[in-house]
Amino acid sequence: MKRFLLFTQIILFSSNLIIQAETLNDSIPSGKNYDKATFRLWYPDDYKTIMGILVLMPGSNGDGRGLVDDIFWQKLAQKYHFALMGCYFTDYQHENMEIENYTNVKEGSGQALLDVMTLFGKKSGHVELANAPILLWGHSAGGEFNYEFVCWKPDRVIAFVVNKGGFYYSALASKQARNVPGIFFIAEKDIETRKDIIKGIFIMNRRVGALWAFAEEPNAGHEIGQTQKLACIFFDEIIPLRMHKKSSDTDCSVELQTLSANVGYIGDFRAQFYSSFADGRKSEFPTAWLPSSKFAEAWLSFIKNNPF
Repeated sequence: MKRFLLFTQIILFSSNLIIQAETLNDSIPSGKNYDKATFRLWYPDDYKTIMGILVLMPGSNGDGRGLVDDIFWQKLAQKYHFALMGCYFTDYQHENMEIENYTNVKEGSGQALLDVMTLFGKKSGHVELANAPILLWGHSAGGEFNYEFVCWKPDRVIAFVVNKGGFYYSALASKQARNVPGIFFIAEKDIETRKDIIKGIFIMNRRVGALWAFAEEPNAGHEIGQTQKLACIFFDEIIPLRMHKKSSDTDCSVELQTLSANVGYIGDFRAQFYSSFADGRKSEFPTAWLPSSKFAEAWLSFIKNNPF
């Protein structure tokens, strides 16, 4: 197992506030459904406790460790005393490399993610990392990994993103997984199979009450585009709703709250409007679950290709 030493990183934010942060690198030995599993953790020095982890998953066999250097994500992490973790998974060579085996997390790669959280907890002195709740951001295969992880360990996830991926191992999620807030992205100019697969998974689970949003990005193809920005707003609205501290400020132990589908807003992505659940407006088509008015406004601007 290859290990790397801790080093200090100075970050300069646009507010001219200089903060000192720590970066850790570690890896997990090859497993049944993955060849490489290497990770990087980032968190500011002044954290007494780390309240959660925002996991950043890149596209197919990509190295996402550098994503922890993105000031965009660092600002969100700081707001809630979260760490960032960038991931680098690769497959063994196999017959069809368009299908990422490592995204089938129940076969070993999901446990690798949990195991490295424990390792980071020991190396950093933040032992709370071993059981910290997580947010899952990903693009393409990263979103596939996220969805499968929620289906496997829904109790560990605050919220997640499925973003323009292509292949999935799970269809109908459990009730517990459907209760984890998520957002599903497709893109107008992406290939039809990706669009149909993601929309199909969303519709099937939304029909039985999944707390999930859905958004098609206009004039976009298979790239991140504006999805990162909308996902950040989604996370920013969900975290306070889901996380409830159990005890004192020095104890990061949290309880994830189950949200009700009967609150929030309903978004009709065909007619391009939203309304509160209490309004009782009906649609003959599937609708998106939107947790707040702020997110609903951003969602509507996104699907209309307006600034938000």
